Amino acid sequence: MPIAASEFILNENGSIYHLQLKPEHLANTIITVGDPDRVSQITKHFDTVEFSIHKREFHTQTGTYKGKRITVISTGIGTDNIDIVFNELDALVNVDFDTREVKDTHTSLNIIRIGTSGSIQKNIPIDSFVVSDLAVGFDSLLHFYDSAHVQVPEASNALVNQLNWDPNKSKPYVVTADQALSEHMQSEQTTKGFTVTNVGFYGPQGRILRLPLQNNELNNKMADFKFEGQVITNLEMETAGIYGMAKLLGHKAVSMNAILANRATGEFSNDPALLVERLIEYSLEKIAIL
Repeated sequence: MPIAASEFILNENGSIYHLQLKPEHLANTIITVGDPDRVSQITKHFDTVEFSIHKREFHTQTGTYKGKRITVISTGIGTDNIDIVFNELDALVNVDFDTREVKDTHTSLNIIRIGTSGSIQKNIPIDSFVVSDLAVGFDSLLHFYDSAHVQVPEASNALVNQLNWDPNKSKPYVVTADQALSEHMQSEQTTKGFTVTNVGFYGPQGRILRLPLQNNELNNKMADFKFEGQVITNLEMETAGIYGMAKLLGHKAVSMNAILANRATGEFSNDPALLVERLIEYSLEKIAIL
């Protein structure tokens, strides 16, 4: 049955609504970044760039790196944007734009997030890389979908107890990276992480400028939490949504984190631009042989 026009929205030129992409514009290997300006920072390393478009926070370029076709797309900040980007990326490969029907054959994408993050463990220093093996979402995105089968309830329930979680907040959900993709992106240069995806940058991450917090001990309690021997390592704003949506839609995802700040020691990188550049170069080399 065709998907209704109100649900699967196409622009006049036949491109999908927000991203303004057509199926032929998309590679099966995708890099996501939060910052639209970071797209060109990645594709400057490409051999060729065949397509580029920029609409709102969604900046997309597709090209080749060492012969491998890759799409780089900015999502903007937050899991609300992840919901848009991942549904539309999936539609580009798994919905027939002419008949508006789901294709009989499913296409799975490899999706690698390259982003910045802050550590909450003293032994994970600034200017290091974390590969998120697990992610916990403090937003509510996955709760709007039939998603229990992709979550790790044992971890989220233990976390709720450890944090003395306020029932007025959304219940945390825990999702894993695609294990094969995660292992491929790891090396002696990376730390395997358990990442927290926050709903904001200030209060939700324990920062105080002028507003008091509901729970002043949240970051300390997270730093003390352990699940099956793994501790929470870092904070950012998209990874759990990426992992959840990827699993629900049948794609493979992993998140690469450049540690700009250490919240436990109060340190911040002296050269964040160089650190991000190093992570881009590292990730591209790994992706080229994926």
